[in-house]
Amino acid sequence: MTKPTDLTHIHSFLDEIRGEAALEWAAERTRATDEHLASSEHERVVARIQEAMDAQDRLITVSRHGEFHTNFWQDAEHPRGIWRTTDWDSYVAGTPRWETLLDLDELSADEGVNWVWRGASWEPKPGGQPRRALVVLSPDGGDAVVVCEFDAVDRMFVEGGLELPLAKTSVSWGFGDTFLVSTVTGDDDMTRSTYARCVRRVRRGQDLADAELLFEVDASHVAAGAGVDTTPGFEKTVFRDAEDFFTGTNYVALGDGAGDGADGGAGGGTGVGVTVQKIDAPGDAHVGFFEDWLIIRPMSTWEVNGQSYPAGTVLVVKTTEWLAGERSGLRAVLVPEQSESVQGVGFTKNFGFALIMRDVASRVVRLDPRNDWQVTELPGVPALSSVSMWPLDEENSDDVWMVSEGFLQPPTLQLGSLASVSGAGGEGDGDDGSGGGGWRVIGVAPERFDVSAHEVSQHFAVSDDGARVPYFLVAPKDAPLDGKTPVYVSAYGGFRVSRTPVYSSAVGLGWLERRTDEGRAPAFVVANIRGGGEYGPDWHAAALREKRPRAYEDLAAVVRDLHERGVSSAALTGMAGGSNGGLLAGNMYVRYPELFGAISCGVPLLDMLRYTQLSAGHSWIAEYGDPDVPGDVEHLRDISATHRLADTANSEGEVTWPELLVWTTASDDRVGPVQARHFYALLEELGHRNAWYHEEVDGGHSGSVDHASAARTAARSYSFIWGALTRQ
Repeated sequence: MTKPTDLTHIHSFLDEIRGEAALEWAAERTRATDEHLASSEHERVVARIQEAMDAQDRLITVSRHGEFHTNFWQDAEHPRGIWRTTDWDSYVAGTPRWETLLDLDELSADEGVNWVWRGASWEPKPGGQPRRALVVLSPDGGDAVVVCEFDAVDRMFVEGGLELPLAKTSVSWGFGDTFLVSTVTGDDDMTRSTYARCVRRVRRGQDLADAELLFEVDASHVAAGAGVDTTPGFEKTVFRDAEDFFTGTNYVALGDGAGDGADGGAGGGTGVGVTVQKIDAPGDAHVGFFEDWLIIRPMSTWEVNGQSYPAGTVLVVKTTEWLAGERSGLRAVLVPEQSESVQGVGFTKNFGFALIMRDVASRVVRLDPRNDWQVTELPGVPALSSVSMWPLDEENSDDVWMVSEGFLQPPTLQLGSLASVSGAGGEGDGDDGSGGGGWRVIGVAPERFDVSAHEVSQHFAVSDDGARVPYFLVAPKDAPLDGKTPVYVSAYGGFRVSRTPVYSSAVGLGWLERRTDEGRAPAFVVANIRGGGEYGPDWHAAALREKRPRAYEDLAAVVRDLHERGVSSAALTGMAGGSNGGLLAGNMYVRYPELFGAISCGVPLLDMLRYTQLSAGHSWIAEYGDPDVPGDVEHLRDISATHRLADTANSEGEVTWPELLVWTTASDDRVGPVQARHFYALLEELGHRNAWYHEEVDGGHSGSVDHASAARTAARSYSFIWGALTRQ
């Protein structure tokens, strides 16, 4: 077949995301895919995954806001979900007495809109009792949301309170009866990345059109944002000009009156009517505050006053000194080793904590700013596990939540106090010692699948350029290394996202519990390829822009290692990825078809010469490059799965293609369905008969709006890959 010459208009009607012809085209192929997957086993897996998601005994975490301890809950009775609260004593006793704040199923029925929960932001009340929150809802699971002010005492939306229409919005509570709003009000207020470029101060009851403009950024940048720090005595407003996905400029206005009759601007034409100061820090640095301290974490080597600080170093300095130009007080409190990466830094009322990974396994340290920033290792972190930690109530307490989990280890929720690393408890919350290392166990998630047949190990493959690439292998115990184990490989490789050991009921029920006709259990692999954040900023930078093929070479090296060690073989190896992982999946399909028997490619980027023109694609130029810049076109075409696929039409020799599932959603306003549609249309043009397409109408970028749709989305890839690998 002759190679198509115009890739963007093979079927131009597919560009109309909600166009009738496009939706009919997608629906026809979706029905065929559903028929292909239909089986009693597939329906059983969907049902079991949904049952696990709906289970009443699953682990429950709460957020504390004074006397409110809130949780958002979905189950079979409440598919859209309820936002609810309980008292502290009944919660920690394991018998929470729930009261409903907002029922989304009732709200959806009353308003005729199938609302999807996107979170709530409580009013700051240091030392006091908040009662209001900003509730964020999506009508279809996409990134565009509405925001409404809610009274948690009266259990109702506030009449005359803040109400923002559907848009890509971020909003923060301001000082007094004000809000800092970044929202798209029209084309003039939108960046090329489809996000808001202005910050407005909206007073309660004020029309958005009358709000004061505080801050704006150039339309070529990604977005404008703002937030406040209400810590008594250290109040401040911070503005962010996100110039691209990874770099930007931060500005700060000290005090609680930002914009009140102030003169001047943020500099560079980016500020309007606010006296602020630019924070002198690398554009790629993570910048934060704790009381009068400024915390800077550069993502590349930084030279200051003749001192060189490696990427990922946690640096602190007094804010007022730094803004005055004094540099001698800057000091490093955490310098990650070569095998380490600082994944995040957070604060309680008096302490800080840092989550660190060493060879993709977690450790946690406490930072003591009142004791010369002393660093203390926190005990109680299991081996080969991942840990998340967040404050119970950062404004009023030093207590923290910690969740630890592994591939075969259900999550354990513990409560501890940073006021005592030996675990004496804090703010009146006692410690019974049952968690070990000073942590109080609040709950342990039940096992949702049988783990007895599998074990976890970590291995390292060698990529084409000699880099050692780690991967986790969840493999059947004592399985012979004869290449006959079906394996499902998951990877991402972009945007500094770290893939860590997590417990997934969907993986267990949808994959690990399956058996071949011969009784062979399958294996599951997570590959920590370059482009992610597993080894810090340099691991990410190693696969940026023109270096992106390193990520694909890394994954190929992992798969070859599995084959060479006899774990599996090409015919029994499946791979799945979504979003940037969909770009990865598309490239593995066109570059390394000989390594796989099946690939699932979800909500993908695929046409890299047009991606900046679609949905929020312009915001990812820093990750991939700009097709409007001549110097970037060559490497973007090289990683464009659509163009590489077209090149195969006139290539010499026959190619044995793995089975392929391309899936997306019409409501995805981040990546969008257009690239997936055109890629599949090209597959049809080229006669790829073992490729399938699936497109949901709702679900946004995640592909789900409730547990039923989430279960179907998860099970679809597992069933597709299993069938392709084991079909006789």
